[in-house]
Amino acid sequence: MKIAVTGGRGGVGSAIVTQALAQGHSLVSIDRVAPAEDAPVRDKVHSVVAEMADYDALVTAFAGCDAMIHMAAIPAPGRHPDHVVHNNNVVGSYNALRAATENGIMNICQASSVNAIGHAFSREPRYDYFPIDENHPNYSEEPYSLSKWICEQQADAFARRYEDIRISSMRFHWVVPEREMAASRFNIAPQVAHHLWAYTRFDAAAAACLASLTADFKGHEVFYIVAPDSTMEGPSRELAEKHFPNVEIRGSFAGNHAFFSSAKAERMLGWKHPSADEV
Repeated sequence: MKIAVTGGRGGVGSAIVTQALAQGHSLVSIDRVAPAEDAPVRDKVHSVVAEMADYDALVTAFAGCDAMIHMAAIPAPGRHPDHVVHNNNVVGSYNALRAATENGIMNICQASSVNAIGHAFSREPRYDYFPIDENHPNYSEEPYSLSKWICEQQADAFARRYEDIRISSMRFHWVVPEREMAASRFNIAPQVAHHLWAYTRFDAAAAACLASLTADFKGHEVFYIVAPDSTMEGPSRELAEKHFPNVEIRGSFAGNHAFFSSAKAERMLGWKHPSADEV
C-alpha cells in the first residue's frame, strides 16, 4: 500500500513511517519542516515539504496514494494564539480530507484527541462517567478541544458525502515513548487529576493508525487510543472517589484501570495498547 502521511516528521508521524516501512508499505511523508541535511535516505519514502494550508500542494502530494493518515496539527493550546490553534487544525483537517477524496482516496485516518470532548485544558473539566468512552457528551470550551471536535464533525460530513469512504479519528492522550515519562508529569502536584493519569505510547498510536487502514467498516468512526492502565500505581476507583466523587463509575474499574476505554478500538481494529509491563 502507498500511504500519504501528513506530519510525517513529527512524533507520531515518524513512528507511523517506521512501522509502515516494516510492514512493506511505501510512503509519501508530508511535513512543513524539511528533512535534516544529514538525515538518512530511506527507500520507499518520498518526502514533501508543504504547509497544510496549501491545498494544491496536498492534492499533488497525495496523487497515486492508496491511503492517507493525517497527523499534522498544533498539538495543544497555549503555544499560539487561540485563533491560530483553532484555524490551523480545522483547515488542515478539511484540506487533508478533501485533497484525499479529490485523489479518490477512500481510506483515511486522522489524529483527534481525548480533548475533543473537553478535558485537560478546560477550566473545570466535566465528566459524566468513568471510564470515558466514545458515547460521552462533548463539553469542549477552548480552541484546541473545539478544533478536534470540529475535525471529527468534518469527517462525519465526508462520510455522508462518500458512501465508500472509511475514516478513523484517533483520540490519543499525550503521546510519549513510555509510561514513565507521563507518570513523571502527571503524578505530582499541581498536575494530579488534571490529565486523568492517562497516556498513549508512540508505538501503540502508530499501530492503531495502520490497523485502521484495513478495518472492516464504512463511514466515520471515532476511537479512544489510550493505554489500559493509569500512570498511578494505586486503585483508579479510589482516585475517582477522591478527586471526582460525583462522577458515576461504570463496570468494575478494578486496579489501576485507565479512565478512558479503548474497548471499541480493540473490538473494531483488532488493536491493543501494550500494558505497562510490556516493552
